[in-house]
Amino acid sequence: MALTRRQRQIYDFIREFVSENGYSPSLEEIGAAFGLSSVATVHKHVHHLVEKGFLKKAWNRSRSVEPVEASGETVVSLPLLGIVAAGAPIEAIEDHETIAVPESMVPRRGASFVLRVRGESMIDEQIRDGDFVIVESLPDARDGDTVVAILHGEDATLKKFYRKGAMVRLEPANAALEPIEVAAADVEVRGIVRGLLRRY
Repeated sequence: MALTRRQRQIYDFIREFVSENGYSPSLEEIGAAFGLSSVATVHKHVHHLVEKGFLKKAWNRSRSVEPVEASGETVVSLPLLGIVAAGAPIEAIEDHETIAVPESMVPRRGASFVLRVRGESMIDEQIRDGDFVIVESLPDARDGDTVVAILHGEDATLKKFYRKGAMVRLEPANAALEPIEVAAADVEVRGIVRGLLRRY
């Protein structure tokens, strides 16, 4: 689930504090680190991080906030850069939020990002409307890769990639839809899909 910029900063601070000290920071220490004089404001941010699954809290003791480990492994924050169409191309959007991802799903942390999927064109690959795809930022793709492609410099789409000479075929994984064929010069591969997250 996406975090605001302040929530991400507080989450990162708590992770670093626990790593360095072996125990959790108090609400007052978190507030002091960010110039927040109101403990209630800090508590609200911490509460949202608990609700979103980034932190766990034992309610009956102090210094009880700590980062959640997913299945025994570290969760990393990746930028959520907006929406990508699994259907007709839509305008590329860039937001400024982050989303928690198990570290094992991130091939290169500094070169990976997350997009929310809109549409059903990749349904036969089990990529559904509302899912989040983890994308490794790469400029080239091999035939059969599922890619995020920018068409004509402005429209983002999620499709399977195939090169045909001077043309590129972007193929949906939905028998009801037609592939997009476009000149290779009009296609920019932004990255290759490496993982999938879904909310239930």
